[in-house]
Amino acid sequence: MTRIKDFYDKYLSKLNAYWVVVIVYVLIICTVGDSNLYKRYTYDEQIRSLEKEIDQYQGEIDLNRKKLQDLRTNKEGLERFAREEYFMKKPNEEIFIIR
Repeated sequence: MTRIKDFYDKYLSKLNAYWVVVIVYVLIICTVGDSNLYKRYTYDEQIRSLEKEIDQYQGEIDLNRKKLQDLRTNKEGLERFAREEYFMKKPNEEIFIIR
C-alpha cells in the first residue's frame, strides 16, 4: 500500500483529476474498438485510393465510348481499327509487321 501512496504522492498528486480522466479517455478512443483513430485513418486511405481508381476507370470508359462511337459512325475509323488490331488488308496489298 505504501508503494501506491508513494507513487501517487510523487506523480499523480500534481495532476488535476480532470486531466487524468481526459488523458485516459483519449487513450481509450485512440486504441480500443472498431472505430479507433488508426483504423479510421487506414479506412480513409483506402477510400481515397479507391476513388482514384474510380476516376481512372471512368476516364477509360469515356475513352472507350468515344472509340466505339467512332467505330459505329465512321467507316474510315472502322477500317483503320480493323487494320491495326486484326491486321486485315485489302486484296492487292502486303503487310509488313515490324517489332
